Amino acid sequence: MIAKRIKQVPPSGIREFFDLVLGMPDVISLGVGEPDFITPWRIREKAITALEEGFTSYTSNSGLFSLRRDISNNFKKKYSLSYNPDKEILITVGVSEGFDLALRAILDPRDKVIVVSPYYVAYPALVEINSGRAIYLVTKEQEGFKISPEALSKLVEQKPKAIILNYPSNPTGITYSHQELKEIWRILSRKEVIIISDETYEELTYEQKHVCFSSLDKKAKQQTILLNGFSKGQAMTGFRVGFACGNEKIISAMTKIHSYSMLCGPIISQIAACEALRAKEDIAYMRREYKRRRNFIAEELNRLGLFTIKPQGAFYCFSSLKKYKVNSLDFAKQLLFKEKIAVVPGRAFGKDFDSYIRISYANSLDNLKEAIVRIERFLKAL
Repeated sequence: MIAKRIKQVPPSGIREFFDLVLGMPDVISLGVGEPDFITPWRIREKAITALEEGFTSYTSNSGLFSLRRDISNNFKKKYSLSYNPDKEILITVGVSEGFDLALRAILDPRDKVIVVSPYYVAYPALVEINSGRAIYLVTKEQEGFKISPEALSKLVEQKPKAIILNYPSNPTGITYSHQELKEIWRILSRKEVIIISDETYEELTYEQKHVCFSSLDKKAKQQTILLNGFSKGQAMTGFRVGFACGNEKIISAMTKIHSYSMLCGPIISQIAACEALRAKEDIAYMRREYKRRRNFIAEELNRLGLFTIKPQGAFYCFSSLKKYKVNSLDFAKQLLFKEKIAVVPGRAFGKDFDSYIRISYANSLDNLKEAIVRIERFLKAL
């Protein structure tokens, strides 16, 4: 009764593990990638007002024009990028739907897609669900979990249809400089590879300024499907608002699929998103708080021998277990049952990363301090 390609896709390694957590009291969760902040009041107030004023209808398939216009203006100010709000921007139900639509719009059966590993769990799964073939570019800790130009050049020779980029990265927290992205683009531009650039964590970039892949040059803009949204930087996960920007042909194809499946994003959420684009002070406050937590947790994890490259963005640490010679699933289960700390096994992000765990610091500093106490006690007993 079930399609073979669906049977072959494994369940989410994150959700599978967190089924164990449900119902356990007093667990400090450092696992699920969701901001612990409540959506800023000015954004919530806008949503409440919209509801009270009777905004309860469908929008156009492309989304509210006012939101698309505001997104377009935002990219002009930040990156000197010009996207036509009529034809080159689509509002999606979260970035996840945008990613799925992008794959459905461009992939024919057995088309290859480069997935940079470690990866967000949905990437290879949705490639397979959409009848594509994931080919992996495995990054290395000693290279900062960044794309190696040599490895990328070899994979490009396999004639992939697309590559999925994600920066700042889930799960490693790394990001790329302008020069690093130019080198990646130099390689990709030779073979007309479509770039699906998931920049969901753009607002949570710390020391350096985020560089939008589409801004590298005109050809990069034409070849890139830029995905972004409001869940992470604006703490709006439950509002489910994302967007895709790209050339007119690709956005038109994505909109066609969207119109037959999801139809449109929620109108109240879209109105709230317009306000979120203006909530600069609220976003800056949350970014400062994440940075403060990052500084604490990364230093402490390294002190405990869980080697961690200091994240440059997002809110994750990808920490090595190599010193303790234990696989990630066993480590995570024991830590959960003995000390009630939930982390995600590294194997969820690629088979090559079974000696790592992902730790989310989207939690209060007090909880992070208590988590370190429990982790230290656990490690001493190993």
